[in-house]
Amino acid sequence: MPVDILVGTQWGDEGKGKLIDVLTRDCDMVVRFQGGNNAGHTVEIGDKKFVLHLVPSGIFRPGVACLIGNGVVVDPVALTVEMRNLEKSGLDVSTVELSDKAQLIFDYHRNIDSAKEAADGGNKKIGTTKRGIGPAYSDKAERCGIRGWMLKDPAKLKEAFYEQAEKYNVIFARKGVELINIDESWTKVADAAAYLEKHVADTVISVNNAIKAGKKILCEGAQGMLLDVDHGTYPFVTSSNTISGGACTGAGIAPTHIRDIWGVLKAYTTRVGEGPFPTELFDEDGDTLRRIGNEFGATTGRPRRCGWFDAVASSYSCMVNGINKLAVTKMDVLDQLAEIKICVAYEIDGVKIESLPSSADELARVKPVYETVPGWMADTTKCQDYNDLPENAKKYLAYIAKLVNSQIAIISVGPKREQTFSA
Repeated sequence: MPVDILVGTQWGDEGKGKLIDVLTRDCDMVVRFQGGNNAGHTVEIGDKKFVLHLVPSGIFRPGVACLIGNGVVVDPVALTVEMRNLEKSGLDVSTVELSDKAQLIFDYHRNIDSAKEAADGGNKKIGTTKRGIGPAYSDKAERCGIRGWMLKDPAKLKEAFYEQAEKYNVIFARKGVELINIDESWTKVADAAAYLEKHVADTVISVNNAIKAGKKILCEGAQGMLLDVDHGTYPFVTSSNTISGGACTGAGIAPTHIRDIWGVLKAYTTRVGEGPFPTELFDEDGDTLRRIGNEFGATTGRPRRCGWFDAVASSYSCMVNGINKLAVTKMDVLDQLAEIKICVAYEIDGVKIESLPSSADELARVKPVYETVPGWMADTTKCQDYNDLPENAKKYLAYIAKLVNSQIAIISVGPKREQTFSA
C-alpha cells in the first residue's frame, strides 16, 4: 500500500493529533518524522483527554505500530515520562519504536535554549518552547549530537553525555549561563535509557518492510508548514522541515511511495510565539475565538494569538505541500459569529499582493485585504454529516477550499472522535 502524509498547513495547533487518531482507524503504522516534544497533539476519547508530545497519535488504536523516526529530536527523559503515563492509563506502548538514528536532547540543550531566548533582555527571542529543540538540531548539523542507538549501549552513552555536558558547562561558565549538574542529569538519562532500550530500532527498516508487506502507513507531522525552517516565516520558525517533503527524509521513505497528502486547516488562524501574523485580532472577535476555541498551547499553556482565516498563507502552504485532501477543524468555533472575515490578499505600501513574502519584516508590514461573508449562527457541534451543516457553513467551506486550491475531505466540529465526518 502507498504511504499517506498528514501535515499542518498553518502555524501549528490545527488539530493534527485528532485527525491522526481518526485516520488511523484504517492504518497499520504511524510514523512521526520531525520536531520534538515542543509539539502537543491533543486527543479526546470519551471523557478522557490525552496530550502527546513525542508518541505518535496512533497509540490509541490497538495494534497500530507507532514509530518515532530519525528526523525527530528526542528528549529521552520526557519520552519515558510520556510512555509511563500512557501505560498508567491502560494503553499498550509495546508497539512504540524509537529510531536509532534520532538525535537526543539533554539538559544542556534546554539551558542554552532558555539562555538564547533571554539574551538581550528577550528583545530578539523567537518564542521557542525552551525544550532544547533548536540546540539539538544544531548539534545534529555540527555532527556532535548523540543518537538513539547509544541508549542501547550505556557505557558509550555515559561517555558521550559527560563529554558533551562538560563542554557545554565550559561555554555556560564563560557566558554566565546556569551550569547543569552533570551527575544528577545523568541519573535521569540512565533511568530513561534503561526503560527505552527495548524500543530502540532501525525504524527505516521497519517502515520499508511495512511498505513491502502492503501495510497502510500514515506519516505524522508536528507544528505547521508556516513554521518550516526553509519555507516558513523565518526566523520565527521551528528548527525542522515541517512540510510533506520532510516525511521522506525524516522517516526514510522514498517519494515514489507517497500517495495522499493531507493538510489540516483550522477554520480560522492561530499562532503561538513571536513573528508576523497578518490577520491577528486584538479585539473582541479575537477574544471570542480564543475563549470558544480554548486556544491555549497543549505543550506550554500559552494563550494562542487568534485571527481570521488567511487564504494567502494557507494557499501557499497547500502549494508547497502538494495537499490533495484537506481536513478542516474547529468549524464550531465560528458558530456564534454573525459575520466572518477571510483574508484574500495582502496590501503593502499600497500595492496588492497575493503571495506570501519571504521576508518576515515585509510580512509584518502587510495589511490584510478582507472579504466578509455571513455566518450561520447555528450549533454545528451535533452535526454528524456534511448535509447536517447550515447552508452558510457549507458556503464558507466551499469558498476557503477554492481559495487554497484543494479539496475538503474531512470536517471537524468539536474535539471528540465522533465530531468528525467526511465532506
